[in-house]
Amino acid sequence: MTNRGCIVTDTVTRSEAENTEPPTASGDPEAATQTYEWAPAEPVVKKRRTGLWVGIGIGGAAILGTVAASLILIAPGTTIGGVSVGLMTPGAAADALNQHVASTTVVLAGDADGAEVTGADLGASVDAATLADDAFAAHPMWNVTEWFTETPSPTVTIDAEAAASTLHAAAPEIYVTPTDATLAFDAESAAYVTTPAVDGAGIDPTIVLAALQDAFDTGATTAEVDVTTVAVPPLTSTESVETTADTLNGMLSRAGFYIGDERVVPIKRATAASWLTVTPNGDGTFAIAADSAAIQDVVDGLAEKVNRDAVDATVITNSDGGVIRTVTEGVTGRALGDTSGVADEFAAQLASGDAVYELPAKTTDFETTSLSRRIEVDLGDQRTYLFENGKVVKSYAISSGKSATPTATGYYKIFAHVPIQDMGCYEGAPYCTEDVKWVTWFNGDQGFHGTYWHNNFGTPMSHGCVNMPDEVAKYVYDWAPDGTEVWVHA
Repeated sequence: MTNRGCIVTDTVTRSEAENTEPPTASGDPEAATQTYEWAPAEPVVKKRRTGLWVGIGIGGAAILGTVAASLILIAPGTTIGGVSVGLMTPGAAADALNQHVASTTVVLAGDADGAEVTGADLGASVDAATLADDAFAAHPMWNVTEWFTETPSPTVTIDAEAAASTLHAAAPEIYVTPTDATLAFDAESAAYVTTPAVDGAGIDPTIVLAALQDAFDTGATTAEVDVTTVAVPPLTSTESVETTADTLNGMLSRAGFYIGDERVVPIKRATAASWLTVTPNGDGTFAIAADSAAIQDVVDGLAEKVNRDAVDATVITNSDGGVIRTVTEGVTGRALGDTSGVADEFAAQLASGDAVYELPAKTTDFETTSLSRRIEVDLGDQRTYLFENGKVVKSYAISSGKSATPTATGYYKIFAHVPIQDMGCYEGAPYCTEDVKWVTWFNGDQGFHGTYWHNNFGTPMSHGCVNMPDEVAKYVYDWAPDGTEVWVHA
């Protein structure tokens, strides 16, 4: 059985308990009321296995540490280009690569008088993270066969804008500033015109990049290069400006409000140009913006210019229905729709290079009246009949050719109109009649014409033509266009 000690429920120190006499019946009443309990025995202390733990801590921990390190470190002796990354984590290796590229100094010899620039100044970089990850994947520390291995050198790049600025600042005396091409609206020609760009001169950045690459390949921290100058193109090239000018001038040529393919409200070139603002983007290109408030001034007056009633068409046709003359052009009626938002929408279109705005409108088609016309010449009755849509609309007495010079019978078509001419007035001709009016030719040298030399209509009198009074000839001249069918019969 485990021994247990007696302890008072009141708090008593060990020295006090050793010096206190047990209470008696005649003792202190307070002391007599104290109660005592058995205290639990102290726990047994376990033995320490010192030898075992010392063995693991010294030998095993070292082995475990080496194994762990071999799983996260690049193999000893590994290089990327000329930069040593052995015994580094991929992250540390990437930092080392970036630091090497950034701190490499290029000395510009020759005309640049030894000016120095760093990789950081030039915006130089390599894909350090990928290179370091690839090096670790190919050459981990745990694989002893990959120790002391060179990895192919990566490509170094520089930031073109940063390099140009840095080199210019390092050797300004050998630089010639390029001149940008310009773009402006010329009021006299009502067109956008350009001035060409002029190249400048400066240090060739490719030789500086080559020096940086060589330094990275060899692990050097300094490189020297004899600078040469090359043409430095302007930010805004001639080609870029001319392309923009072509776009803008094309817009000015087409600018307007359309219904279908019809430009119902053209916009003058100068007016359209006044709506536009052309601003360089800073990269050699241009941004186009349009003033919707200025466009609104035109939109407010669109209804007056767009709205109209339909106008019916009238055409003259032959017997097959083919149109041989349009008497009245048909006009489609139209009514402008809601124009709220048109100014803003057109401004957005102009900014994108589109100057053709399709208006909201309702159209009304026109009707077409066809007049089928033909002429009949009755030689027996010595009359001419004008037919329209199968009905006689006019009839006149005429004088056709005499028996010696008859008017030919048959079907013909009018082919020419001459307001006045001489007839038969040539050398050897049997007759000469000057200033014959309103000649409508239908068969070679035979036709309808006015007559001032006789008034004997209803009787053959001519050399083959159909004689009419001048006023009748004028009516036929106007009434029967080229292509009108003529039937001459006995």
